[in-house]
Amino acid sequence: MNLIVTPTALVLAVALVLIALGVSLKQHLGLERDLVIGVVRAVIQLTVVGYVLTYVIKINRAPLTILMVAIIVVNAALNARKRAGTLPHAFAISLAAIGAATTITLVILIATHAIKFIPSQVVPFTGMIASNAMVAIGLAYRSMNASFHDLRQPILERLALGADAKQATAGLVRRAVKTGMSPTVDSAKTVGLVSLPGMMSGLIFAGVDPSKAIMYQILVTFMMLATTSLSSVIACSLAYRGFFNERLQLQ
Repeated sequence: MNLIVTPTALVLAVALVLIALGVSLKQHLGLERDLVIGVVRAVIQLTVVGYVLTYVIKINRAPLTILMVAIIVVNAALNARKRAGTLPHAFAISLAAIGAATTITLVILIATHAIKFIPSQVVPFTGMIASNAMVAIGLAYRSMNASFHDLRQPILERLALGADAKQATAGLVRRAVKTGMSPTVDSAKTVGLVSLPGMMSGLIFAGVDPSKAIMYQILVTFMMLATTSLSSVIACSLAYRGFFNERLQLQ
């Protein structure tokens, strides 16, 4: 099966972007600027990264591979920070959570020989891991901000009754972790029924034995579940303290 996308087809595909712009304008969503910036950035970033990744794969040097992993993790942390609102040290927390989840997952995958420590395998897997962790942390941040705003009085009451910061916010933290993990859990429930996984489909189209393609997709699903759970727990466990001052009083 040969899939060929020509420049003309890409230009015509702009109509799909225009549909999104039309919906934003019609519904007064205010997303027009973000959509345009997102499209322009996607084209530039994918073009640059495509050529850089080709070079890194061709050279196949461990330092370059590690550098690519670091760049992906740092950029994921920067984007996750944007969802944190006024939460102090959001970048450091995001970097710690995404970095830990990415490192642990990659080490397990490499140690079990599921993937090899070569750029053609490590870099794409890092991208999948970090992007899912970024989304999970962003959702968790939003949940925590909303909960601390809406449930301020109950938190104050628990503190007044002698609870410490961790005890007073345990329910909020659990809710935030659950929110961060929910999309990945829902995706795992419906994979193959609602969504056809890109990796499995691509490997089958490329002529790989379907059983091996299926095993790789199962591996990816397990990897995503581990990543989102680790990153959400780490981020929320560190982030809730930012809502309190040095006297453990609610900000």
